[in-house]
Amino acid sequence: MALKIQQGSTSHSAYNLRATYSETVERHTLAVIVDNEPGVLARVIGLFSGRGYNIDSLTVAETDHTGHTSRITLVTSGTPQIIEQIKAQLGRIVAVHDVHDLTVEGSSVERELALFKVTGTGDHRVESLRLADIFRANVVDSTLESFTFEITGTSEKIDAFADLMRPLGLQEMARTGVAALSRGKKGQAL
Repeated sequence: MALKIQQGSTSHSAYNLRATYSETVERHTLAVIVDNEPGVLARVIGLFSGRGYNIDSLTVAETDHTGHTSRITLVTSGTPQIIEQIKAQLGRIVAVHDVHDLTVEGSSVERELALFKVTGTGDHRVESLRLADIFRANVVDSTLESFTFEITGTSEKIDAFADLMRPLGLQEMARTGVAALSRGKKGQAL
């Protein structure tokens, strides 16, 4: 059976996806509760790499020692259709108990931890300390030629701090990735 599509038609068929789905790329934070067992993280990562999806941030840790479950928090970007596909495909993995899209479920709190090693002397050293104070970064290591700063905050705050430290001698940076929880009383089961 052939499908006839009229020119100029605004029908919403499978052949006219542009009329159905937004092509706006959105950033989403997903919380995935999984069994804490070997290979689960590899299956989740494999889902993304096998379909060409990108992970912007990834954190994982055991959250329930007695129940042997872990929480994977990942940040990804895509069209609304792609995000829905990701959530559906994650939910089909046997070891996955729950998938929550914190971006659409309401407001959430997101934080990231980063360490910055900044080398320099003289005015650059003084300026790096001044900026660290403004950003509420802590000095966790110091030598005569370098500082190591620890900073927590949103990814945007971490990015802004990095941009300001680069001209002052930023040598190395380590970031944990986003940790996120929904605001208020509502929460996900461990």
